Amino acid sequence: MTITKSGTAKTEAGKEHPLVGRYSAQLISDTGQLTQFGAFIETLPPGSSSSLMHWHSNEDEMIYVLTGDITLYEGDHASQLAPGDAACFKAGDPVGHCLKNLSDQDASYMVIGTRSDQDTVTYPGRDRRLIRNGKAREWTDEAGNPATSAYDDPPEATR
Repeated sequence: MTITKSGTAKTEAGKEHPLVGRYSAQLISDTGQLTQFGAFIETLPPGSSSSLMHWHSNEDEMIYVLTGDITLYEGDHASQLAPGDAACFKAGDPVGHCLKNLSDQDASYMVIGTRSDQDTVTYPGRDRRLIRNGKAREWTDEAGNPATSAYDDPPEATR
């Protein structure tokens, strides 16, 4: 058993990115050496997004808002989430989602998700897929041709 005291979890801080901004994360499950699911607390400063719109073929995801207000985009729909609200994303449901902090204060939420050895992450509207097979990662377009990362392309769709 691993007990992670407040402020002692491994952390990760994303650099400023032109498409999604920046974030910070407390990697709770990594600190506890868990391998079957991930559990992180992510914080988005104002104007930042969790990711580009995406969906997973083999991984369930859920978020639970801890502080601040966050906007959830799922397909063409936007929903406002506040502390205590949760959203679940079933593996294989082909509707892209992401979170964006449109407020003027930081927003934090817990992310819990499956850690599948094989997964395909599709980025709707960006003609990109990330294929993960173990530690190998390969970016393709939707037709399966080699491609650059969805995060390297011009911002056609920034959600």
